[in-house]
Order: sequence, then structure tokens, then C-alpha cells
Amino acid sequence: MFKKILAATDLITVCDAPVSTAAQIAEQNNAKLHILHVLESASAENRHVIKHFRTGKDIITSAEYEGTVKEQINKTYSEVLKPSVNYEIRVTTGFPCEEILRWSREVSLDLIVIGPHSTRAEEKGVIRVVGKVGSTVEGVIMRENCPVMIVNPSVQKESLKLKRILVSIDFSRSCECALFFAVKLAQNYGSKLFLFHMIPIPPFPKYSRTDYEADVETSKKRLKEFCHEFINGTDHEYIVWGGALSHLEILKCAEKKVADLIAMGSHTKEKAGKWYTGSVVERVSFRSTCAVVVVTDPGVLLTWEDSLTTKIQPGKDRDRLIHVYSKT
Repeated sequence: MFKKILAATDLITVCDAPVSTAAQIAEQNNAKLHILHVLESASAENRHVIKHFRTGKDIITSAEYEGTVKEQINKTYSEVLKPSVNYEIRVTTGFPCEEILRWSREVSLDLIVIGPHSTRAEEKGVIRVVGKVGSTVEGVIMRENCPVMIVNPSVQKESLKLKRILVSIDFSRSCECALFFAVKLAQNYGSKLFLFHMIPIPPFPKYSRTDYEADVETSKKRLKEFCHEFINGTDHEYIVWGGALSHLEILKCAEKKVADLIAMGSHTKEKAGKWYTGSVVERVSFRSTCAVVVVTDPGVLLTWEDSLTTKIQPGKDRDRLIHVYSKT
């Protein structure tokens, strides 16, 4: 199913969860693994000024230094990158999001694997808001058509067999894309799908138990109608229950069903002239103990060059499918 996978890492001397995860997926699928490390600039005036990964001192990057970093990454992941894994390491200077997207266009990736936030936040003097993914992840999700897998360090290798997949459904176009992708995964891995929808619960006593049970039945019927044309005989289970915070209920359902993967639509949206990933996506990705795959509706993707308020191909009909997995 996956032929070309990219793992982005900002670690050099320590194994990073996204690379370890991507290596295992690449081995399972006999895929080519592309490992990307971006040397971020330490100076606003000169992009080629970086911090040496050993000394921490500012230096001017060079081909020789990039070769040294590549050798160190190769050494760090020597146990992870087995002889059976076909891989390539690229070290480049620039902005991580831009370089990830650039390489994605060059090699036509099927999957991007990345961590939920920067490990250099303290070094950069950046305060990460709890529950928020980093700007690199957000930028990639908003501009990339292929699925983006977000992996926390707590993800267990055993779960990468992907036998139990939770799909969060809110009946949006973005969720259709995520569901289509999850079905393809299930068909490839022989997985069971858990199709989950949360209904918001208004304050008691205006909302009774009878009201709740009626809403559950109505939502479950709607869920079946929404999903039936996609699942194609795939083993599945419909789950509907009430809650107040969607991200907490998704995580609770994933834990209860021992999910190996959570598949979600990106819910990219515009607000005050800027684009954002959905808050539920951010909070689930930040907290999940299993991998999270985010799939973006192609109709709301942004190009790197365009302003943040410009959509791709605004005059064309939006495509609900992820072309890389379609029969065409």
C-alpha cells in the first residue's frame, strides 16, 4: 500500500519515534524510506548559520558538515534501519515544513511520518501550548495531499500491525477522505474498523435520558448511512456515545477498543484571514498513545507559495478521494 514513505526528524544522536515507526512500516510494505533532517537556521540574517549538533556553537553549514550529520544519523539508527529496509537520508538547510513539502513533491510520497511538536522548543525560546501540535506539523497538514502520520514517543511497536483502527466521524467531507483511507488500510492489513461519533450533551435537566437515547439511535443510523458506501465489506463496528469534549471521547474510545491507529480528517479552516488545523486534531495528536493519521480534504489544501487565504483550484469541484489510493 505504501511505496514511498518520508520520516522527518530533528534528532541526530537519539532515536526519534517517527523514524523508528516509518522504518517498521517501510519494512512491512517493502517501501522506500526517505529520512529527512533539516538544519534550521540559528540566525535571522543568514540562513546558513546553524548550531553544531555536538558543541552547540554557531557555525556556517557546509557540504562537509551535512555529510557528518548524515553519518551520525546513519549510526544512530543502525539498529532500526535493518538491511531489509531500503532507505535514503537527506540533510538540508532551510525551514522544516518547506523542505518536507519540497521532498514530497519530488518523490510523490504515499505517507509522511512526523512527531507532534518540536524537540528544540526550549532552545528556540518557544513556549509550546499544551495540546497544540507544532507549526511544522500544522503547515504540512494544511498543504499536503498524502496522509500525515503523527507519532508520539509512547507509541508501541506492536501497535504498528494496525489491526484495530478507530475512525473519528463528524460527517464532514474531510472525514470522508479519512474514512476512505482507513478502509484501504483495513483491506491491506486485515484490520477491524471502529467508526466513532460523539454527540454533544446539553445541560441536565433540559436534556433527559430519553432524549439522549433517541439521539444515539438517530446518530447511529446517520453514521451507518454515511459510512456504508465506503466500507465495502470491511470488518467494522459502529460506536456512538455522548460527551462534552470531542478529543477526550476519541481518546477514551481508542483506549477502550485498544486501537492501533486513529484516522481523522484534518478539518482545516479559515479564521480572521488565517488557516488552522482543527483543534480536535491537535489535541488528539498531542495526547494519543497510538499513532494518528490525518487526511486533508484536497479541496482545502494550500500551496506553499500562495497566501494563507488562497485555496488550491478554487474553480474546480472538490475531490473527496485521495488519488494516491484510488484505482485510477
